[in-house]
Amino acid sequence: MSTQRVFPALKNLCDQLTTEFELIPATRKTQLDKLAGYFSEKYKNGAVPKATVICTHNSRRSHIGQLWISVAAAYYDLPKVETFSGGTAITAFNPRAVKALQELGFEVTTENNQAENPVYQVRWNDGMPPYAAFSKRYDDPPNPLENFAAIMVCTSADEGCPLVAGCDFRMALPFDDPKAFDDTPLAAAKYEERARDIGREFLYVFGQCKS
Repeated sequence: MSTQRVFPALKNLCDQLTTEFELIPATRKTQLDKLAGYFSEKYKNGAVPKATVICTHNSRRSHIGQLWISVAAAYYDLPKVETFSGGTAITAFNPRAVKALQELGFEVTTENNQAENPVYQVRWNDGMPPYAAFSKRYDDPPNPLENFAAIMVCTSADEGCPLVAGCDFRMALPFDDPKAFDDTPLAAAKYEERARDIGREFLYVFGQCKS
């Protein structure tokens, strides 16, 4: 593995999370194994896998999930994977989610955090061009319209969007919404906890691709 693929703080976190796969329930691993199979088949066929992570407002879990997919592939020094996120409605990348990712080691900046829907620049290694993160619908540019995995990380998006046009793989993989703790003393801890949970599971997925 190339340690230059992710920032040192993120590498250290990945090292830790990869020792915690026993925290993932067996039934959940069965789902994650199916997702790993999708990515592995794309790699086997010489294709660049694409994944759009979807939640209702494209504000928290979908951004966190998309970024962790990219980091997980980089951590295991796997071939390129293209990741995207979207919602069934447009809001904004939630500042609490942004803060949690910064605390974990992502570089996240914006030139105008007072905008209604700020565009954040996200990086996870020194050599990459920044990724532009902002709230959008799952079928808005730059998201793909065909041959991609649609990963539904909230129950309401899964129920409200039973068919995702153009995807060649669809999976419901819900995570609890840290929004439930907004404006409470537990908010920061719960956002970080959820970001770690999502990271752990996508590291498991790409660990299966590597093996």
